[in-house]
Amino acid sequence: MASLPPIDLFRGWPASELIPVDSLKDAAIKALSSKSISEAGFGYGPDEGYHPLRQNIAKWLTDYYGPQETITSDRVCITGGASQNLASILQVFTDPLQTEMIWLVEPTYHLIFRPFEDAGFYGRMRAIPEDESGMDVQALERALEELTHAGGDKNSHKSYVGKPARSYRKIYKHVIYCVPTFSNPSGTTMACSRREALVRVARKYDALVICDDVYDFLAWTEGPKSKPIGHSIQRLVDIDRIIDGGPQDAFGNVVSNGSFSKLLGPGCRVGWAEGSEAFIYGLSQAGQTKSGGAPSQLMSTFINELLETDTLRQHLSTKVIPEGHRRNSLMVSAIRKRLTPLGVTFSPDPEQNTVVGGYYVWVKLPSPLDADQVCEKAIEMQNLELGNGHLFSVPGGESQCVDLQRCLRLCFMWEDDEQLVEGVNRLAIVIEALLDSE
Repeated sequence: MASLPPIDLFRGWPASELIPVDSLKDAAIKALSSKSISEAGFGYGPDEGYHPLRQNIAKWLTDYYGPQETITSDRVCITGGASQNLASILQVFTDPLQTEMIWLVEPTYHLIFRPFEDAGFYGRMRAIPEDESGMDVQALERALEELTHAGGDKNSHKSYVGKPARSYRKIYKHVIYCVPTFSNPSGTTMACSRREALVRVARKYDALVICDDVYDFLAWTEGPKSKPIGHSIQRLVDIDRIIDGGPQDAFGNVVSNGSFSKLLGPGCRVGWAEGSEAFIYGLSQAGQTKSGGAPSQLMSTFINELLETDTLRQHLSTKVIPEGHRRNSLMVSAIRKRLTPLGVTFSPDPEQNTVVGGYYVWVKLPSPLDADQVCEKAIEMQNLELGNGHLFSVPGGESQCVDLQRCLRLCFMWEDDEQLVEGVNRLAIVIEALLDSE
């Protein structure tokens, strides 16, 4: 079996054929051919990032989401991608001496734990379960209330002086992390009622909700009356702006973390953050930005050209979304044919969900199989790489998702058509062999 060519259904990258190489090349030539643009691109740039890109992102977001209030450039700053920006958020708006706990939906993005640990929150991450409507906000509120009654975090930091007070920031008491739309790994989309409840809980307990909104533009269904699907999926940052009269202070309780990694290519290392004007200004004052300049300043000028010419929107609507839809349908069809007869279930199911998108299908193995067993045999027998459900468990505490040991994440955006189908077939062979050996 070692001679079988490798198939990777774990890697969460866009396939090379989905990257608009020619468009990026044209954008780079145009930007570098203009002295005013190239001079700006080769400089450190303003703290908030390349202003034309901030303006165009604000317009693009307004058009896509259709919020009650127009998004302005003052609500947007440029980042080096969602992960880099998470680190910046934690640097500016949290303090291990004052911020008590990090709350994460479970299952959750498996590489998110290190930034929290690096920010001083090792051992202070707690899991909140997820169902078909997203994060269980009632469970979150109960956990927050129990911690409050217990007197808060008991960790001792006697030798730690703490971060100095700065007018451009506040230190939040809690942080809540989630991927509200097409969640990684489960593909779940949080219901609107849950989103509103989450904002209210965040305000009640002085929490900052960090939303990785990186898959929002990858929906396979259209919105009402052919409007973008974003019009029917209200972001938490938009809810925080208007619900119950708006934010309780200038900083608000939600930040939207966006990225071009899943839309153009992860190597671009350009993203954006959106929040209140005060929050965005504070975020732009992170020490690494003040010292090193705006993140990805030169690449920002290239991506701005894609927005200026409407090339990005066209690339998404004519290439990425149709291709993602087709690939998702191909994988789901193969799962129905080969895996469901073996007792495998999966989500989200396009036949049962009105909104489907993103990069992943979340499958649940039949008893008595577990993910460790299947992933090990998949590599050994079929040279097949899978996303082990254990990876998506929050470390340091009791798992809130009892089925993680029986789950796998399958990505349909990396391998080509033949490999996607073959990958599911190989997984079926592994499951059949393990079931026969029981």
